[in-house]
Amino acid sequence: MDKEKTSGTNLQILNRDTIKYIAMFTMLLNHIAHTLLTHGTPLYEIFEDIGYFTAPVMCYFMVEGYDYTRSKMKYGLRLFLFAIISQVPYTMAFHFGNLNMIYTLFCCFMILVVMEKVQNRWLRAGLCTLLLLVTVVGDWALLAAFFTILFHNSKGNRKKTIISFGVAYVVFVVFNVQSYMYGVQGNWTSYAVAHAMLSGLGIIAAGVAVLVLYNGRRAEKARNFSKWFFYLFYPAHLLILALIAN
Repeated sequence: MDKEKTSGTNLQILNRDTIKYIAMFTMLLNHIAHTLLTHGTPLYEIFEDIGYFTAPVMCYFMVEGYDYTRSKMKYGLRLFLFAIISQVPYTMAFHFGNLNMIYTLFCCFMILVVMEKVQNRWLRAGLCTLLLLVTVVGDWALLAAFFTILFHNSKGNRKKTIISFGVAYVVFVVFNVQSYMYGVQGNWTSYAVAHAMLSGLGIIAAGVAVLVLYNGRRAEKARNFSKWFFYLFYPAHLLILALIAN
């Protein structure tokens, strides 16, 4: 059964699948920037920053979906399988040595498994820390796993979820300040902080989508199509972008 919001408003017009489709589109813009546009141009920066909407949405709905999935084993196996399928298109598109986002989401899924199944708090904390660290070799290293833990610990509590998105924004800004310092003349610290804060607005937008616009329901129609589309879109669009770029 889908979760119902306890404080409905007229603004809650988006279901879970609609928000996920928006997240797929913003991810596409980010990947277009990284594969087809010139780094540092205004359009590149806009497309890249819009794409930061996607990861927190994916982590939030993974936490929510973990509780409602009929088979956690099948859920985990799907993530593992598509992490393998997506690696070649991911490498072709970005020429990175790291692993793809679905690998990172699989690690996030395993964090949820540990938090549910492991009763000893020290063992649980150790395993979660280890799983967080192994995302260093993946896309959205450390951050996606951290977001997942935040959303897991705040689920069911609106005030805590608002705080979680705020913390996610601050941590994202801190992580990205240094990357914006290189090659900047003059007052680089102010520029880097301002750039990182603007880049993180995608995370704020994700929080608005989830906390203000989300009605707590899935789409009424084509649910099976949507489920498989979200998995297939990732490797498919990376392959297409790689072929265009090359």
